[in-house]
Amino acid sequence: MEQQEFDINFSRTFVHTSCLFSQFPQLRFGFSTRQNGISPEPYGMNLSFSVGDSETNVQRNRELFFERLNIPLEKLAIQKQIHSNYVRKISTPGIYEQTDAMYTQEKNIFLCVTVADCMPIFLFDCKENIVAVVHSGWRGCVNEILRTTIVHLLNEHSIDEKNIFCYIGPSAGKCCYEIESDVASNFSEQFLTKRNEHKFLLDMQSFARDELLQCGVPFQHIEISNACTIHQKEFFHSYRRDGTLSGRMMGVLGII
Repeated sequence: MEQQEFDINFSRTFVHTSCLFSQFPQLRFGFSTRQNGISPEPYGMNLSFSVGDSETNVQRNRELFFERLNIPLEKLAIQKQIHSNYVRKISTPGIYEQTDAMYTQEKNIFLCVTVADCMPIFLFDCKENIVAVVHSGWRGCVNEILRTTIVHLLNEHSIDEKNIFCYIGPSAGKCCYEIESDVASNFSEQFLTKRNEHKFLLDMQSFARDELLQCGVPFQHIEISNACTIHQKEFFHSYRRDGTLSGRMMGVLGII
């Protein structure tokens, strides 16, 4: 289920949502943009304390974003991402070091993933009421963090993969995500577009979709945003585009 059109109207509420997840009233989900924050440009709605923005501004941006979703800040579980394939089970809110995927069965714990080009991936098992968030750039793809997360859930909780729903949020798209030949050598040609002898464009979203399908997730349970964080400067932060002047977005998923 791929979003056919990027809807700019969500910018008025500065929350990007998922059609797929909207059918489940027990879920609370949202993904921030760079718009409507109080930080001076180029940060705008920056939700990271680690990019040079004022701590006061970041705190207020987080309050604005999570208030709109009716999520208390003290109920957040935020991971410190390191491009690993480490998966962590969460039972309490807090800050979790050195992890790129986490999941919970607990209600009112809201899992966060922070991005500015990498894929924010959100999983929901509708029978066991398990939610998970995954952070995956090209390193995460090579390390198979998404597959590792699903296999972990299958092994540890005996879930049925056919009950998994997945949303892949805004990230660097195949139109703009340029990689060097050494990185490209890790990927099949079907996910690459050659620009010249040393540079390729990577389709991370198709790579992730193939992993999901190989793991047994039904095609109709997969939604992929067609928004490109690099290309759509008005709406999204992008480290590839803006370097050290890039803010960060957050996606959040939890069960109420």
